[in-house]
Amino acid sequence: MAHHHSDHPVVSMTGFSRAESQADGLAWTVEARSVNGRNLDIRCRLPIGFESLEAMVRTEVARRFKRGSVNVAVTLARTAAATQLRINRPLLDQVLALSRELEGAGAAPPRLDAVLAIRGVIEPVEENDAATRDHVEGRLTADLVLALDRLALARTGEGTRLAEVLTRQLDEISALVAAAAGCAATRPAALRDRLTAQLALLLDAVPALPEERLAQELALLVARSDVREELDRLHAHVAGARELLAAGDAVGRRLDFLCQEFNREANTLCSKSTDVELTRIGLALKATIEQFREQVQNIE
Repeated sequence: MAHHHSDHPVVSMTGFSRAESQADGLAWTVEARSVNGRNLDIRCRLPIGFESLEAMVRTEVARRFKRGSVNVAVTLARTAAATQLRINRPLLDQVLALSRELEGAGAAPPRLDAVLAIRGVIEPVEENDAATRDHVEGRLTADLVLALDRLALARTGEGTRLAEVLTRQLDEISALVAAAAGCAATRPAALRDRLTAQLALLLDAVPALPEERLAQELALLVARSDVREELDRLHAHVAGARELLAAGDAVGRRLDFLCQEFNREANTLCSKSTDVELTRIGLALKATIEQFREQVQNIE
């Protein structure tokens, strides 16, 4: 089977990314991180004055991810060079007009530094003037999108690594199932011998068991000692899990459900086993299935 992993890779729910820029005397950092979550959960922390960007962030996150707890945070700082000064012309004109009047009354003309020291003649440029704000918002929007693109890449990269780990674990489960099938205790001859021995005990029972009861006991013994059905189902589940991994996309929930099925069969196998070797294999199966399940929790 040729699988095209590139089309729909398996995606992890964990990842981290950042983007940073500066403009108009402001510097900012966008950090986006995501961890496991049952559904898609979005938290957004934006600087004062830029809260309106939250709707866009939520839309962009939902467009890229189906599950996971996603946290987007922006920190904003003024850069030192920001404070441009400007001269308040109308106020300066008033001061100069006043000083000319005073000069007419014989006062000495004011020195420049004294004029400039008058409160309000020189003022910092109003930082949140509309054009500047729009420019910063545009740049910040681009960085938010960039950080989310990078987060998507990080999650896909982590997903590829996870898929490799899961594939190895499935190989291990498959090998253990094959070992259980090859185990002497599961072979028909061994089953027959064991049943014959148990049947002899039943037949020797005093008082003798009625025919009907004997048939029931025998049916129970057969059901209890034959694990071939469990092994067949485990093989089928391995095949199903491989198909899901190959299909990719948001398969986390379905894989999680398969893990429960895996567990059920492995538990039954262990409880049916009357053989040391088969029990050992059954316990190894349960351990590997548990490791598989832990990794599956990270998949979208």
